[in-house]
Amino acid sequence: MPTAPKPLILVVEDEEELAKLVCLHLEQAGMQTQVCNRAQHAVRFLTRNFANLMLLDVNLPDQSGFSLLEELKSKDITVPTIFVTGNSGEVSKVKGLELGGDDYITKPFGYAELVARIRAVLRRAESKADLNVTKNVKVSDEPFDFVGARISPIRLEITFPDGTTRKLGRKELGILAYLSEHRGVVIPRKALIHSVWGIHADVRSRSLDQYIVKVRELFLEHGIKLDCFRTVHGVGYMFDPDGVAPTSPPASSE
Repeated sequence: MPTAPKPLILVVEDEEELAKLVCLHLEQAGMQTQVCNRAQHAVRFLTRNFANLMLLDVNLPDQSGFSLLEELKSKDITVPTIFVTGNSGEVSKVKGLELGGDDYITKPFGYAELVARIRAVLRRAESKADLNVTKNVKVSDEPFDFVGARISPIRLEITFPDGTTRKLGRKELGILAYLSEHRGVVIPRKALIHSVWGIHADVRSRSLDQYIVKVRELFLEHGIKLDCFRTVHGVGYMFDPDGVAPTSPPASSE
């Protein structure tokens, strides 16, 4: 029977001895670790790699842990985070949680408590992810209309105006949901791929094109031509069911 993969914990800590001790205890508890001693090192790592959780020191040499988390969010990089702080003040705790941190622990801390907190956050993150159909759609999302068809995320179904109900693939659902939320604007190809497949998806892959063909064919089978969903060459796509957007993207000012 294959063993479960070990979760990767990114330890963002500039105190080298503390980072070594943390990694030692986490690895003894059955986890993998990666150390970044600067905020920008963590940004570069997470841009290219996946981590199950980030243990983030609030005070780093190049920027605060709070601003690091905000920067990651601006890049659409989401990772469960436990703040590590030497300040037991309520302001720091509240700020960290309001920014999207999942928990905090105050120095000095016991390693048994640290491991327990990490496992608790990992469990919560795993159960939350169970609701995801794709990165941008959860089964708990409300049904929505798309060019006359009714789409139900919880049932992974689409009902057409002729009364026919068909099963809908996960990626097709993610694409339709993203288009529905971005009407009348140019949608960069990269943004659509990252929204449905995740931030680390290969933007050079032709998988998106194949799924878009499947979506068009599905609607066409029920007499609906998706003329309002068009390709913007060199950029991406546009979904404009209300006919309010220009027929071509604005010229570059360069």
